[in-house]
Amino acid sequence: MPGLDGKTCVITGATSGIGLATAERLCAMGARLVLVGRDPVKGEAALARVKARAPGSAVVMLYADLSRLDEVRRLAAALRDAAPRIDVLINNAGGIFRRRSETVDGLERTFALNHMAYYVLTRLVADCVVAAAPARIVNVASTAHRGASLDFADLQAARSYDGWTAYRRSKLCNILFTCELSRRLAGTGVTANSLHPGFVASRFGDENDGVFRWGLTIAKRFAAISTEAGAATPAYLASAPEVAATTGLYFDKCRAVAPSQAAQDDAAAVRLWYESARMARLPDEGAGRLP
Repeated sequence: MPGLDGKTCVITGATSGIGLATAERLCAMGARLVLVGRDPVKGEAALARVKARAPGSAVVMLYADLSRLDEVRRLAAALRDAAPRIDVLINNAGGIFRRRSETVDGLERTFALNHMAYYVLTRLVADCVVAAAPARIVNVASTAHRGASLDFADLQAARSYDGWTAYRRSKLCNILFTCELSRRLAGTGVTANSLHPGFVASRFGDENDGVFRWGLTIAKRFAAISTEAGAATPAYLASAPEVAATTGLYFDKCRAVAPSQAAQDDAAAVRLWYESARMARLPDEGAGRLP
């Protein structure tokens, strides 16, 4: 893939797994990286690993708990200072949780981390991405979205909760958000695409316990691909010239494929956008940051 010399790439969830492997790939291509993590210890280790891959590279680490909207806002402000022009924004941070819990904002944790963080961070730094146009937004989703549907009367899974179902719905949200985002960015020179990275042998789900964690561990041991392989599609969408003008699509193994029918529901994408704006207390039209 071509070099990214001088390009600023922001990657969330970059202290391990797909995020870290993607950072290593983009750094090797000459990108200036702004990495986002939650744990300073893991962050320092990630910084050292990326810099070892590309000595002399420009890499900055910022910290935030992206399940909290106040932390997402604080991160957005820090990014605007550190990177007033963002050439590539990769929303990657996420998780799966066996037990239902709510964040300080009253949001179900899976929905908050896997969808609202993507939505709010992108909304708040969209003008920095537009300023760097031609630029790209890459949202890491999952094939787990297939078979899922949204219940707009219960987006927070308050009536009934299952960790796997909540995760699948959040990944459907990622794709619907990407589709509506691409429509709103039309004419700005910024593309937005989503992707399935593959079932990756990472720390995904490791903070759970019991049978839930055991099942994930066994599945990753026998069915998962490496984090390096999982980084292939996000790195491709961040840099490949052949997708420079491609927007609003869903990718798997570096190819555009059709997502589920539910993920192609334009009305649901619009409704999710407005519901997310209401929950985040953001103006519906993006306060001038999005068309």
